[in-house]
Amino acid sequence: MGAALGGALLLAGSVLTAPAASAAETGVVIEKVSVNGGKSIVFGISRTESFTIAVTVSDDSGISKDLAFLAIEREKGDDYWSFHGTPTCTAVSSTTSNCKLTVQLEKNIDLPRNTLAGPWDVYVQFQAKDGDYYGGDWGTHPVKRRSTLGVDAAPEPVAKGKAITVTGKLARANWDRYTYAGYTSQPVKLQFRPKNSSTYTTVKTVTTDSTGKLRTTVTATQDGYWRWAFAGTTTTAAVKASGDYVDVR
Repeated sequence: MGAALGGALLLAGSVLTAPAASAAETGVVIEKVSVNGGKSIVFGISRTESFTIAVTVSDDSGISKDLAFLAIEREKGDDYWSFHGTPTCTAVSSTTSNCKLTVQLEKNIDLPRNTLAGPWDVYVQFQAKDGDYYGGDWGTHPVKRRSTLGVDAAPEPVAKGKAITVTGKLARANWDRYTYAGYTSQPVKLQFRPKNSSTYTTVKTVTTDSTGKLRTTVTATQDGYWRWAFAGTTTTAAVKASGDYVDVR
């Protein structure tokens, strides 16, 4: 199953590493391929996300707009998904064009299966005005499941030297069921920021339980903010909770 989407410009992109294709082989030179500003493409369950694939391409005869095609896709086992379409190309010189494809999810467009989170292949295809042609994969880009993370530090206020219990829950988007579910057995950092500081420091690392929940105790020493911070994985986006302020008296 896959989805084809196209549209106007929306976002900038990230530079990908070029494969082993040269102007001598194809005539068409793919100078730069960029996806989503260098950031992972992250889907939650709302289907409101969007991203852009941007390409700078050249040929000594100039680039034809008719056969331009861009896609990002992944196949794993029996599951396959693709977001693809015809980009909008703008000539910046007689030889070079900037081309962009915006993908905007819509209510009637399904999300990929959970199994497809991870690195997706980026495919580019262009034809020059003199018939020169290039089409092929051009590196990979991460597509991840959105994560959520909450925090609660209690009691508030607390006497200096007494224990604070910090709880929370790490969850991530389940694309198969369109809901968020606890992310189990994941290391999450507990961090603290003093009241008059802008810097968080990691205090300890706690592993989520069988439902994605977090719980630990620390000693109250000064006023400040407590938060959980998850570094992310190859399939799931990083996330940090908003700091929970505790008044120490």
